[in-house]
Amino acid sequence: MEIQAKEKINTYQVAQGRVRRAVEQLELPDDVYEWLKSPDCLVECGIPVEMDNGKIRVFTGYRAQHNNVLGPYKGGIRFHPDVDADETKALSIWMTFKCAVARVPFGGGKGAIQVNPRELSLKELERLSRQYVQALAPVLGPEKDIPAPDVNTNAQIMAWMTDEYCKIRQHNDFGVFTGKPLDMGGCVGRETATARGTFYAVREAARVKNLDLEKCTAAVQGYGNVGYYAALFLHQAGCRIVAVNDTSGGAYNPAGLDPVALKEHKNETGSVTGFPGSEKLTTAELYAMDCDIIVPAALENQITPEVARTVQARIIGEGANGPTTPEGDKVLNEKGVLTVPDILANSGGVIVSYFEWVQNNYNYYWPEAQIEDRLQRKMMEAFSHIYNYHCDCSEGTTMREAAFMYALKRLAEAMKVRGWWG
Repeated sequence: MEIQAKEKINTYQVAQGRVRRAVEQLELPDDVYEWLKSPDCLVECGIPVEMDNGKIRVFTGYRAQHNNVLGPYKGGIRFHPDVDADETKALSIWMTFKCAVARVPFGGGKGAIQVNPRELSLKELERLSRQYVQALAPVLGPEKDIPAPDVNTNAQIMAWMTDEYCKIRQHNDFGVFTGKPLDMGGCVGRETATARGTFYAVREAARVKNLDLEKCTAAVQGYGNVGYYAALFLHQAGCRIVAVNDTSGGAYNPAGLDPVALKEHKNETGSVTGFPGSEKLTTAELYAMDCDIIVPAALENQITPEVARTVQARIIGEGANGPTTPEGDKVLNEKGVLTVPDILANSGGVIVSYFEWVQNNYNYYWPEAQIEDRLQRKMMEAFSHIYNYHCDCSEGTTMREAAFMYALKRLAEAMKVRGWWG
C-alpha cells in the first residue's frame, strides 16, 4: 500500500521555512530573511495557443526571479499539469541557494507552464514554447535571466525558445537559454550533467561512509533523464541497481537491473513495469528496501516522516528538487542516514549550464572531456565544503541545514557588501 501525505504540502512554505531556519542558526538579522523569503519578481501570464483543430487554448505560465545578488537569475522551465505559483516560487528559492552552494555566479529563478505535454502535438508544443517566450521576453536575457530545461522540457524546446527570443531581439543571442542543442551553442555533456553531478555527490558520500560502490546496491525513484543516467553511472561504477520506478509502477530484481535495457523497455512500453525478470513494486516498497543507496529523481515531497521511518538505506542522493519534507529530513538524520541534499546533489545541471553560458559569451567551446573534468572538480569541491561545514556544526545539524547555512553566509555577505542590509 502506498504511503501518502494526508494533505498537500505547500512547497513554498517549506522553502521559506528552510531559509528562516538557516537565518536563525546563523543568528542573522530579520532583514536577511525579509530579502530572501520571497522572489524579487513573479510573472504570471496567460499564454494563448492555436491548437491543431484551429481553436485557441489559454495556458497559465510563470516565471519567478528570486534573488540576483550573486548574478543573473538562473533556473529551468518545467511543463507539468500540477505546477502553480507557489511551487514555482519555491523552486526559484532553491535555485538561489543551489547556485551559492555550487559557487557559480548566478541567482535563482524558475519557470513553469501548467500543461501535460503528452496531450499536445509537436506543433502545438512548439507554438506553446514560442508564445511563452513572447510573454516573458522583457524579463529574460543573458545578463538578466537565463532559463534551462526542467521536468518535461528538453533541448528541442530550448531551441524553439531561443529562436523566438532571437527573433524578438533581431540578432542571435544564444546565451539567453542553456541546455540547447549543440548546433545552437549547447554544451557537450549538458544532457547528463544533473545525473552525473548526483553520481559524483553519491560517490563522495559513499567515500565518507566507507562504502565501496562496487559492493553497494541502489534504488532509483523516477526514470526520466536524471533517474536513468544516475542509474547508469552508478551501474558503470559497479553498483547493483535493484529497483527502479516511474509514474506507472516499478521494477525490482535483487540480482540487478540493466539500466540501458530497462530504458529501452520503458521507451517501448511507456513504463519500467513489466521489465523481463523483474517483480512489480510500489514507491513505498522502494523506499523501504534493504539497499545502500536511494536516489529520488522524481518530484517534491516524496519522503515524508512516514516514508523516512521505513528507509533502510545508508545514503540518499537527491537527484530531484525538494524530495524530502523537513519532518522527513529530521527522521532520516536521527536514523543516521547521510542525505546529500538537492541543492548540492543535483547542482551538476546548473554548473554545466554555467559552462554553456560562459562558452556562449566567449564563442569558444571546450571538449567534452574538459567539461566532465571541470564538473567533477566542482562537485567534489562543493561536497567537501558542505560536508566539512556540516561536521563543524552543532550536533544534530543535518547536511541540508549545513548546505543552506553555507549558502546563506555567501548570500548575506554579498547583500551586505552591496548595502542591501546592515
